[in-house]
Amino acid sequence: MNMIVKKSDLAAGNDGERPSRDAAEQAVRTLIRWAGDDPDREGLVGTPDRVVRSYEEFFAGYDEDPREVLRRTFEEAEGYDEMVVLRDIRLESHCEHHIVPIIGRAHVAYLPDRRVVGISKLARVVEIYARRLQIQEKMTAQIANTIEEVLRPRGVAVVVEAAHQCMTTRGIHKAGVTMVTSRMLGAFRDSGETRREFLGMIGRSRA
Repeated sequence: MNMIVKKSDLAAGNDGERPSRDAAEQAVRTLIRWAGDDPDREGLVGTPDRVVRSYEEFFAGYDEDPREVLRRTFEEAEGYDEMVVLRDIRLESHCEHHIVPIIGRAHVAYLPDRRVVGISKLARVVEIYARRLQIQEKMTAQIANTIEEVLRPRGVAVVVEAAHQCMTTRGIHKAGVTMVTSRMLGAFRDSGETRREFLGMIGRSRA
């Protein structure tokens, strides 16, 4: 079972306590010096604070439980049991290997079983998992597995398309490359027709 990881639970050393904000800023100062610059010069003196504040935003997903987001559902849907699809959910994440951006979009679908959830909640689940250190494959599975676990629908489908700056701005330097991952559960895995309908809705012939 996937468990939410809270920042307060992250080990920062032998005592397992989260580092202080000052310690985080000092770490940024160290990196600036290591890169060859002076953290005390005018243009950089405020950078450690800005970086730490940025990290608070980039990795806010550690402080939220995506399961709680999905718990409020609605049964008054007039028996609606067809596919619900949310396309082109923008996501901004960070590669856990190099801590550089992963920028892309997610497409999420489910087949309700007596209850539905507000569509903003689906986007919120994507955002919570994206705002953690990630690899795309794991993030795709986490989104789908959580929706399946909480809503218990007849099927769940997730497709993520993203560009990874760990390969576009460093290393192999291959710009314009998009990685596509998918996770199909229930009817989307078992029925080729259902899967094709979903892929057609998001403008893909396959995933």
